[in-house]
Formats: sequence, C-alpha cells, structure tokens
Amino acid sequence: MSNNKALLYSIPDSERAPVVKDLDLQPNELPVERALGVQWCTSSDSFKVQLPDKPCTRRGILSVASSVYDPLGFLAPLLLPVKLILRELCKEKRGWDEEISEQSRRTWLRWLSDLDKLSELSVSRCVKPASFGPTESAQIHLFSDASQDGYGVVSYLLLTNERGETQVSFLIGKSRVAPLKQMTIPRMELTAAVVAVKVDRMLREELQLPLKKSVFWTDSTTVLSYIESDSIRFKTFVANRISLIRELTDRSQWKYVSSSQNPADLASRGLKIENFIKSVIWFQGPSFLLNEEHWPKQPKHSRLMEQNEVRTTVATTCAKPWRNDETMSRLIDHYSSWHKLKKAVAWILRLKETLRHLSKKRKETVLKVQQSENEPEKVETFVQQQMITFRRKLEKKMLTVEDLSNAETELIKFSQRQAYAAEIKALQHGSTHVGRTSSISRLDPYLQDGVLRVGGRLNRLKMPEEVKHPAILHKHHRIANLILHHIHQMTGHGGRNYVLARMRQKYWIPAANAAVRKVISECNLCRRLHARPGQQKMADLPHDRLLPDKPPFTNTGVDYFGPFEVKRGRVKVKRYGVLFTCLTVRAVHIEVAQSLDTDSCINARCFSKQKRTSFHHSF
Repeated sequence: MSNNKALLYSIPDSERAPVVKDLDLQPNELPVERALGVQWCTSSDSFKVQLPDKPCTRRGILSVASSVYDPLGFLAPLLLPVKLILRELCKEKRGWDEEISEQSRRTWLRWLSDLDKLSELSVSRCVKPASFGPTESAQIHLFSDASQDGYGVVSYLLLTNERGETQVSFLIGKSRVAPLKQMTIPRMELTAAVVAVKVDRMLREELQLPLKKSVFWTDSTTVLSYIESDSIRFKTFVANRISLIRELTDRSQWKYVSSSQNPADLASRGLKIENFIKSVIWFQGPSFLLNEEHWPKQPKHSRLMEQNEVRTTVATTCAKPWRNDETMSRLIDHYSSWHKLKKAVAWILRLKETLRHLSKKRKETVLKVQQSENEPEKVETFVQQQMITFRRKLEKKMLTVEDLSNAETELIKFSQRQAYAAEIKALQHGSTHVGRTSSISRLDPYLQDGVLRVGGRLNRLKMPEEVKHPAILHKHHRIANLILHHIHQMTGHGGRNYVLARMRQKYWIPAANAAVRKVISECNLCRRLHARPGQQKMADLPHDRLLPDKPPFTNTGVDYFGPFEVKRGRVKVKRYGVLFTCLTVRAVHIEVAQSLDTDSCINARCFSKQKRTSFHHSF
C-alpha cells in the first residue's frame, strides 16, 4: 500500500494490499487502510483513530488506551484523562475485572461519547511542506511543564529555507501521570525537564539533519535556578537530575516561557476533545518561534529555589596555632623509609646551617665595605656578589656521614620529646631519676646531650657508648617503626631474635618483642617466603577401583621387582618377580618371570590366572 499511484502501478498485483488488488488506480480514489491500530487515509496522507468497544472495567479501559497507536504523541493531551482514570483505579486497588466507581464510570463514558468528534482530526505525516524548498538550518525546540495531575513534553522542529522563511512542525509529544506517591511541583517540573533532555538526545540521533543547538523552554523559574546553581549541594533526587541535565545540555540552552505560551501545559493537564481539535498551539507551536526577535524576554536570574531541596551541612572548624611538632610529624609520616627520612632531615639541617652562615657572612661583608667608605649602591652590589659566590660554594657540598648522624640524633630527640616529655622534663630540672609511675623507671634513664638513654652499671665497659647505653624509643612511635623496618631489611629479612639483637646495639625499645613481631608480620616478602605450601586435593578414585560386585583381579595392576640371581646347574641366571595387584580389594599375587621380554610377561600372567581360577574353585 502506498499514497502514490505511480508507485502502486510498479508493484505487482500479488504484492499489493487486498483493498487495492482489484482497484482501478486511474479514476478511483485510494481507499482508507488500517495500519497499526489507526486508519490511514492514503488520499490525504493523514491518520485517523478508531477505538474498539470494550467493557467498562479496569482491563477494558487499559485495552482501549493501549490500542491507540500514537508513538509520536499527537494525542498526548487527549489520552491523559484516561491515564488519570487508571491511576485512580490503581489507587483504589480495584481488580482488573471489578466494577469501577460511578464517578470514574461517568468520566469514562463521557470521554468515549466525545470520541466520535476525533474523526474530524487529521494529521499530516510530512514535517516540511512541499513548496518549502531546500532547508538552510534546522533547530529543535522542546517545551516541558508539570502539574498536580502529570507532566508533559512537546518538541517542534524549526526550519529555515534559503528565502529566509520559517516553518514550525510538530515532532513528538509525551504526557505522563504523576506518581501515586505525593511529589512537589518543583520536583515534577525538574522531572519533566529531564524527559525533555532525553527526548532531545533521541531526536538528534534519529533526525538526519544538520541541527543547531536545541532550545529548552520551561515556565518554572525554580528549575532554571537549579540548573544555574553550581556551588549549592542538593539532595539526591534533585542532584541526580541536575547532573544529567548539565551533562547533556548547556545552561545557555534553557529559556523561560510563560504558562500561557507553553504548549506543554496541555500535555500536563489534559484537554477535552472539543478544545483539543480547536487547539492550534499544540500542533503548530507558539507563534513566537517563527521570529527570534519575538521570543519571550528572559527574567533576571534569581537564586530563589526550594530550600527543602538544599542539603544542609554543619561545618565545625577548630583553629589552633601551627607548631613545629606538627610540621615535623607531617614530614615523618610522609616517608616510609628510615634512610630517606634521615636524608631529608639532613638536607633541612644543611639549609639551616647555610642560612646562618650566609647571614653571618653578609654582616661581615657589609662591615668591611662600610669601613672602606664606598658609595651605598656599590656596597649593595658588592654584598650580593659575595653572597652568590658563597652560596655556590655551599651548594657544591654533598651529604656526609656526620650529616646523617646529626639528622638521626635530631629525629631520636624529637620522638623522645613526644613520647617521654614528663621524664625529660624531670631529668632536666636536676632530678636523678624519673617517677615510679613512669613506664621506663626500671631502665634508670638519664640524659646525655639531650638524648634519653638507658642507665646501668656498664660505664667502665670498653665498648661504644651507644651499645652500653642505647637510646630509648617508644614502640608505638612512627620513628621506632621505621627503624625496625630498616633493621629487618638490613638483616636480610631475618627472624625476630636476630632483629632484636641488631636493634639493641643502638636502641632500646620497651616491649620490643611484640613490635618486631608486628613488623615481620607486615613484611610482604616474609609473608610470601614463610607461607604454608599449597596442598593438592586428591581426585576421586577411578571407576576400576570401585567394583565390589566383581571377582578379585578383574582389574589388575602389574609391576616387576628384582632381578634375583638363581643358580641353574653351573650357570647363574636372572629371575624377576611379577607383582599382580587387584585394584578393588588390593589382593596381591606374585609370579616368577624368566626375563623382561613380552613372552615371559604373558606366561607369568597365564600362570597367575590359572592359580587364581583354581583358588576360586577350591572355595
């Protein structure tokens, strides 16, 4: 079937629709054809709707509403009242074939009685008029609106030809009822805007036209405020929909239109058939689309929005002075290697020493120049040159063993000031011992050059000072953990006792046994090396091993052992034992083989079979 007679002439009679097989195409008009639930008037190339007769139940109403084939939404405002009836029936929890309420029945029958007027409506399938000519530009305009009953979207295609003429054509309309769960109007408006964005994405994929950026129209200033608000954090419902809108559109694409000029208002509220047929704005769009100069003036952007949708957060701030301890703690936490941490602290100490030398050198240079009574400009230039020369000399120096040792000492002092501040304070004030409540009172600690060390009776021992009196560290401090990791790696991932012995040559950590055990358990290499080997699970026994109803030696395993030297006359010959094992009951039979060749094996097998047969017969 086609609306073009010339095309129908070229189609064989066997391939034509039944209504046009015997039709004389020359004088007769083309008949009306039913296609996908609607009447297709091929002469005018338009569609008409014809609904079936169904009972007045929930099932019947749904069948009638679903039988209208309207994928482009031409009848969206007209079908919304039917959807509202179905929503009320769902709300009342009516059965599929149960009688509906009297009010719903009257509304439904009134809608059906007015449906005869729908025959006056015809919709052209062509988007562009025949006399319009080539298209120079095309742009999609989408309108969205919401109400308490539902929300809707309608889209139009704005075409401009080479003569500057414009044409607005209906593309797609959608109407959806509001959910049973109560929802605010701003949320409904935002949901309608999301549907408009999805419809635009679908149209841009399907229309084979060079399209400009689409324009989205809404009569909700709240939705416009949502889209323009970047810094405000919204609740999940609003935030998810705004993120989708911003991902697919720009803020400049959204415009404001009054409700009286918004055709989507018809899709969100519904229309009677009389008003729907007379409606011009639904099929042709608002008149201001034809001329951009007549577009509605946009209001000033306001930040008025639903405060209930803004996520409330309580921020609590606490300001405290920045201390050197915090800076040093951040530096220590930054490094995971004891050697790298010492190098970093050594360079900081080198910088500190360099700055002191530069300051001292500057004062000396300024004093010498002033004594020579030169001009002030020359004095400053000479001082800068001297500073540059002195700084270059300092920069060429590299870290030495002494620098690393000083850095290690400073780190030990810092950890002790954090862990044993009370003990250090007591010893600095002249006390010979710390309090009895201290955790290190049994170590008889004392201060040596600011370092807290273990006391004892080994002063006369001819060994290094750090071995006789090691520095005390707390086992939970970050520095102690880094030192133990370093010693563990230096000892080749040694065991607990070896690491303890190496550690106590320089440091003393109370309860170090548990600390070393924790360090070894955290070492990935040690965990791999000392992991339990995997054990292979044995497979199920084969079928030949599980035949209890069969005689013994039905399935047999054979093995040889030997050789044994046997004297035959004056000659010594080799003989072999043949071991026959029953795979089921594990019975064993032994025979003698003359050699390892095939014949001897077959003879041994035959002898074994004969003996086993006589054995069975004896029982």
